[in-house]
Parts: sequence; C-alpha cells; structure tokens
Amino acid sequence: MQEKYPQKPGIDFILKQAFFYWNKTLVYQLMFSVIYLTLFFTVFFYFSGQYGIMDQFFGAMSNYMKVGPSGMEQYKTDISTIIAGKGFQNFYLGIVGTQIFLYPLNLGFFQIFRKIDLKEPVELRDLFAGYNGLNFFRYASYFIFWYFLYSFIAQTLILPIFWVLITIFVAPLMFFQNKTIFEGIALNWKALKMYFIEILVCTIVAVLFKYVGFGIFLIGGLFTLPFWNAMIYSLYKTIFTEKVRF
Repeated sequence: MQEKYPQKPGIDFILKQAFFYWNKTLVYQLMFSVIYLTLFFTVFFYFSGQYGIMDQFFGAMSNYMKVGPSGMEQYKTDISTIIAGKGFQNFYLGIVGTQIFLYPLNLGFFQIFRKIDLKEPVELRDLFAGYNGLNFFRYASYFIFWYFLYSFIAQTLILPIFWVLITIFVAPLMFFQNKTIFEGIALNWKALKMYFIEILVCTIVAVLFKYVGFGIFLIGGLFTLPFWNAMIYSLYKTIFTEKVRF
C-alpha cells in the first residue's frame, strides 16, 4: 500500500454523515440503550442492595443535612469510610465488570454502518458483532486497558480528555483493519495531529448530543445514548480507509 494523505474533511460533512447513520438506525439505537441500561442498572441495584451501598450514602447525607455546614468534615469522613469498605469495593468491581462485558456491544454499530454503506441488509445479530468468536476478548481487553489508564488520570482536568481523543479510533481500527491496540493508538495520534480541530469539535458535539437527550427529552435519551458510535464511524470513514494509511 502506498502512503497517502486524504483531503481534509469539513466538520459540517462529518456531522451530517454521523446524523445520517444515527437516523438510519434508530431502532438499533433504542435496542442498544434498552439492553445496556437494563443490564447495567440490574447489576447496580443488585450489588447496591447486597451491600447496602445506597443506604450508607443516603445515611451519610441525611446526617449532614441534619447538622448543616458544620458537619462537612464528618460527612467527608463517612464517605471515605464507605468507599474504603469491602462492600463498596465489591460493588465497584461489579459495575466495572458490567461495563467491560457491555463494551463490545458498541462495536456492532460499526458493522451496521458498514452494511449501510455497502447497501447490504442489516440483521439483529449485527448488533452483537463484538461478541463473535474471539472478538469479545479482544475488545474487552482493550476496554480494560483503556479504563485502567482513564481511571488513573481521572483526577486531572486535561489528561482524560486527551486520552479520549488519542484513542477515539482504536476500536474501529481494531474492528476494520485488525490493528493491535498500540498500532491503533499510533495511527490515532497521527490522525489527531492532522485533524485536531475536526476531531475535537465532533467529539464535543457527540458528547453533548449523547447525554442532552436524557436532560431535555428524557425517554428520548434512549435514542441519543449510542450516538457516539455514529460520530466515531463518520470520523473514521472520512479520515481513514482500508486502502490508505498514514
């Protein structure tokens, strides 16, 4: 393959393309959200009830509300005690494990969008493409790696944003071009240097649209939650091709 740099895309084109893919797959967007949120909150409430996590947090908050501002130090101590407890650690591991299990569900949208491009019929099983064969272990391993580093730098302001931007194309590069995690990050870095403004603006739009649905449209958030995948695919398709590399 010869090295070639594609023509720089316009932000408006990328956004229109992302909304096109999202609009064409609303049924699958809804199915994704229902499956994801049902499993996530089932595990959340199970472990919360098992270890009394929410009761402990509400209890600490109730004590603070009774005492007022003078009880802030005690409130911080109570929260720290809850978080340090074995029950909360098990609760946290249960939530993270659920996120790891559900992450490959996002990859199904890449297959669905590609089928739309190829004018092939989309099937329900396409949504679960990330779970086929060894795919689950590849993408689950990537998410563990991604989440571990994200959690490590989460206390800073800029680094988490940078980490998202520098890994935004890793999943589609793994899915479409069979790249390794580190090969994907290297290609992502080159793309980010060339298309920083486009990637940043589209990422901001995707995040806002993804979560604003719950804040403004409530139930409509079930349709906007997976929009992030449409934006990633639109960016990926515009910047990369399987025939062209950096």
